[in-house]
Amino acid sequence: QVHLVESGGGLVQAGGSLRLSCRASNGRVIINPMAWYRQAPGKQREEVASIVNGDSTNYADSVQGRFTISSDKARSTLYLQMNSRKPEDAGIYFCKGRALGWGHAYWGQGTQVTVSS
Repeated sequence: QVHLVESGGGLVQAGGSLRLSCRASNGRVIINPMAWYRQAPGKQREEVASIVNGDSTNYADSVQGRFTISSDKARSTLYLQMNSRKPEDAGIYFCKGRALGWGHAYWGQGTQVTVSS
């Protein structure tokens, strides 16, 4: 069964912006910490942004100042706003986390992002 569903991936021009969404099934409330990861072909999956207890945010050095992680008011959807996109930002993006009613955290299925020049 699907617990977390990413969307919003696609093609974006270098320097452009794109927002990814990660929706918990059945509108369940997402519990911190939640995080976004990405994986480029041939590379290790890496965490790019997270929301931790107290709603503090953390970012990888490579995306600091360009990406913003957030959630909606109902806390059923996680977002990743990506600005000033670079070619190296291309890859499959995954969300990971837990929502109310879940016994543990889950990975989303991933959404692919391509950056064009």
